[in-house]
Amino acid sequence: MLLRPPLALLLKITFGTLMVGAFVLAVGCATRAAPPPGAANQATGATKPFRLPPPAPPAGPVVMLGIDVLEAQNFAPVAGKKIGLLTHAAGVNRLGVSTVEVLRRARNVRLVSLFAPEHGLYSAEGAGKDVADTVDRRSGLPIYSLHGVNRRPTPAQLKGLDALLIDLQDIGVRSYTYNVVMRYAMEACFLAGVEVVVLDRPNPLGGLKVDGPLLDREWMSGVGAFCVPYVHGLTLGELARMAKDAPGVLAVPDKVRARGRLTVIPMRGWRRSMRWPETGLTYVPTSPYVQDFAAVMGYAMVGLGCEQSGFTHGIGRSYPFRGLSFRGRTPDQLIKDLAALKLPGLNFVKVSAPNGDNKPTTGVYVEVIDWDDWRPTELSFYLMRLACRYAPQNPYAKLSPVRARTLNIHVGSTAWWNALKRDGARVDVEGFLRNWRAKNLIFQQQSRKYWLYQ
Repeated sequence: MLLRPPLALLLKITFGTLMVGAFVLAVGCATRAAPPPGAANQATGATKPFRLPPPAPPAGPVVMLGIDVLEAQNFAPVAGKKIGLLTHAAGVNRLGVSTVEVLRRARNVRLVSLFAPEHGLYSAEGAGKDVADTVDRRSGLPIYSLHGVNRRPTPAQLKGLDALLIDLQDIGVRSYTYNVVMRYAMEACFLAGVEVVVLDRPNPLGGLKVDGPLLDREWMSGVGAFCVPYVHGLTLGELARMAKDAPGVLAVPDKVRARGRLTVIPMRGWRRSMRWPETGLTYVPTSPYVQDFAAVMGYAMVGLGCEQSGFTHGIGRSYPFRGLSFRGRTPDQLIKDLAALKLPGLNFVKVSAPNGDNKPTTGVYVEVIDWDDWRPTELSFYLMRLACRYAPQNPYAKLSPVRARTLNIHVGSTAWWNALKRDGARVDVEGFLRNWRAKNLIFQQQSRKYWLYQ
């Protein structure tokens, strides 16, 4: 499941080498201008935090998505084939037309079925909610849910298909489940002899930010299917290439992986330095609580820190994954403690917004004021340490096994978990961050072999 609102939402590492199964992998700003604090948001009644303006975004799309490139090729890679499509509401072309409709209109394409990830085909279902198979009210095609009874396509659902197209907008964070469902679909297709075609899309955080702990194999789950840093810096197409080429990533025999057919349709015009606003594309909400680029940044930044800690994200109905609160602590107290951390690239301001009863409430908004200095996951680990300081007893030491597992399958580091339980408010956050940064630099260098973009 995705990190749940409001509470939340592999392989031993030797320095210089990360092994993903049998695959050996060496490891190691600002947002759009807004009025200053106090300006009213007429849509929600929230007080807007101040944000430094980025360079002016392009007037229109500068990136051709994988579906646009496929259409420009007159659908040659799938012409005449019976295909299924794994997609969701954000699966649109650069003009905002649904990939479902683009494929249905193509005369030489035979789209016969749809597959939906977590949140459903229209990205409207809540985090973690099971979704049943149904029929698409718009196209009349069957929709097979991959977040219900099944987490991967069944042989019966794949029977008769020549190819499964995957067009999912990911957000560049390991625990966001669209990369997981892609991996599961690849495994099922390779076992069934069905070709996989990935229509690539931007990593909204760009391809240069790599941050946070790598996933220990013992914590692999439906929110962690790749042994990569929490912020991995890859597109789904690049992750798919890694899964196909690297032994031990996919849970299939090597002979099956070797004969599996993968085609990635790369974007045109995307560069690794591009954040989402610089693509010129309209951000289509990928899930109910990730409605815009601000929430994408916030998911990477506070999602882990709000898991089982007592911190909650969002302020009333506003600022999901960007607003913070903690029961028993005022926003001013939080700002004082957070500012004292002197975290690079961040600033903290008090904002107000209506709560569920339409009454004003206040909280702390996390601003990213310097993109280059910002390290996406760093804040979450300081939030965990603060939670231990605020609570009478270490809250992590007394978590039930179920809640402890929920935290660990998201964070992914056994070493961190053991230290957090043992040391609480004295946990050496700085030491872990230095260790992870060193490994991430090496991971980034070694993962270059899968890059499709410079």
